[in-house]
Amino acid sequence: MKFNVIALKMPGRKFKLGVILVIAATIMIVCCWGAGEDKEEERLKKEDVIFDIRNELDEAVIPIEQRLLQLEKSAYFSTRKIYPDVPFLMEKDRKRILITGGAGFVGSHLVDRLMKEGHEVTVVDNFFTGRKRNVEHWVGHENFELINHDVVEPLLIEVDQIYHLASPASPPHYMYNPIKTIKTNSIGTLNMLGLAKRVRARLLLASTSEVYGDPEVHPQNEDYWGHVNPIGPRACYDEGKRIAEAMCYAYHKQENVEVRVARIFNTFGPRMHMNDGRVVSNFILQALQNEPITIFGTGTQTRSFQYVSDLVDGLISLMNSNVSSPVNLGNPEEHTIQEFAEIIKATVSNTKSPITHVAATEDDPQRRKPDIRKAKKLLNWEPQVPLSVGINQTIAYFSEELANSHRRKPKPVPVS
Repeated sequence: MKFNVIALKMPGRKFKLGVILVIAATIMIVCCWGAGEDKEEERLKKEDVIFDIRNELDEAVIPIEQRLLQLEKSAYFSTRKIYPDVPFLMEKDRKRILITGGAGFVGSHLVDRLMKEGHEVTVVDNFFTGRKRNVEHWVGHENFELINHDVVEPLLIEVDQIYHLASPASPPHYMYNPIKTIKTNSIGTLNMLGLAKRVRARLLLASTSEVYGDPEVHPQNEDYWGHVNPIGPRACYDEGKRIAEAMCYAYHKQENVEVRVARIFNTFGPRMHMNDGRVVSNFILQALQNEPITIFGTGTQTRSFQYVSDLVDGLISLMNSNVSSPVNLGNPEEHTIQEFAEIIKATVSNTKSPITHVAATEDDPQRRKPDIRKAKKLLNWEPQVPLSVGINQTIAYFSEELANSHRRKPKPVPVS
């Protein structure tokens, strides 16, 4: 027992070392535990701070995000295009229609009618006389496509019908570049007929009463061959349309291409070009601006004027008919140019324009009146819009155009 007591009282070195290590380990554990507690507390404090910052940011940002969303919605609805009503047609009824010159005066009205019937319409125009604003109300619509293209170059596209209207149609425009006019009516027509042949489409050529030239037969029917000066200033257009007709019937006979030919007489209405030099636009613009209403020649030469909506009806009726021979589309109501000038002067309110006469232009036809018995019989078509109604619509259009042109003029900048 004494030995044991002595052993307990005087422990060995190993025992002392073990005790020291145990104590040291205990101290280290306690220290580490305390340090861990400090770090955990610090982490929790940081998370609290971050949480507070996030709350403050949310309070500041969320209203901004909501406001931005409101602005985006209002911008979307304020700039979103509202298209005219277009019915949905089943695929068997819906046609893919190409209109060359579709941004022009007549072409754009034809686009409106065909779009509102539910068809898919592609407009091809080089914008020489056509204007994008004539068809801009359809841009973006799923049934509409606008292609900047010159028909003198080939076009590859899948279509069911082709309305070939591409060509300058007023004397100042087709005389401006007579070679280009001839190429458009010859090479352009050739390209469209080639396209019609490849895709088995039906083609309607917008020909003209100018194929009759200065007629010796009155009124002019479709069997009359015409009286045209082949080397005169108007020949580029007159003969261009005559060769276009010849091409159509060559393709019809040789390649079995379905063709329709409309011989269009004087047409007027909204979207006429202000500088096209035609009788209607000239007289109305001169009267609205109190300028002299200018008649070329004596004023005894006659014209027959149809409103554009009547022409569009006739073109669509002809396209969808079985009539492959040429058809006159015009208004048989004949007026002298002098009479028409007086009608315009009487209709434009408060005009002070006098009626004046200047020298006649070369090869100006003296009489022009369509015989439309064929259209009446085979198409059940004849003009419906009275001349007075059409003139009032056209005057309103040109009045607005003049007002817009004045608003667009830049203000002169004073020179210091």
